[in-house]
Amino acid sequence: MAVMPDIAILTALVTAAADAEVLPRFGRVTARGKADGSLVTETDLAMQERLRAVLGTRWPDATFLAEEMPADAQQAALADGDRGVWCLDPLDGTTNYAAGFPYFAVSLAWIAGGEVRLGVVYDPVRRELYAAQRGRGATLNGTSLRVTERVSSLRESVAVVDFKRLPEGVASRLATRAPFRSQRNLGAVALDWCWLAAGRFDLYLHGAQRLWDYGAGRLVFAEAGGAPCLLESLEAACDDHLTLAPRMAVAATSPLLRDAWLAWLRCG
Repeated sequence: MAVMPDIAILTALVTAAADAEVLPRFGRVTARGKADGSLVTETDLAMQERLRAVLGTRWPDATFLAEEMPADAQQAALADGDRGVWCLDPLDGTTNYAAGFPYFAVSLAWIAGGEVRLGVVYDPVRRELYAAQRGRGATLNGTSLRVTERVSSLRESVAVVDFKRLPEGVASRLATRAPFRSQRNLGAVALDWCWLAAGRFDLYLHGAQRLWDYGAGRLVFAEAGGAPCLLESLEAACDDHLTLAPRMAVAATSPLLRDAWLAWLRCG
């Protein structure tokens, strides 16, 4: 069985890398498009290679899976995970970063036994470090983090919704008959999960996020006491099975609120 890495060492490595590679380039990079329509910058690649090197030196037995790797290499890394898998999004929110919008983060998860066991999400702009260990809770800058249940109904809620990846019918209903008080779309999945954990909004909906997007942030939210749900489609049941395929994410700050949110989304 893989031995869980020391979270204090890990958070120090992630913050040092982000402070060296991400912030100095902010507002100074040019993005290029990838085959899937998303963007990549030199910062994504520099962070990926820096963390691959430092993690490999400190924990040489674990495999490495990152967003900017070829798909076949990602699949091979996840399959060869008996001694642990590092799952990295070197710059979550690249479009924001390239546009000068200060909402982005580095997201790193450690997977063992088919579960995300440890997660770190670092926002270098705000110097906010979110961390979680399965079964041991979540923290923000070293202080225990617990979800705040500010509201008890959909109508009172603030939601973060990514419209771009939703089924057309769902997106149309949300745009014309939204059940919540107000809606935002912020553009960095890992931070979305962490801000939900920090009580900065109440509901979450995203149509298609990848393992490196949700791995660390979802663990932070769950360990903070939130109610997450990953699923293949709105008709499917919640399923925590780790896969490289895109997953829909539905979440809320309490199980009752999440279930009400799911029921509204499924009502057609």
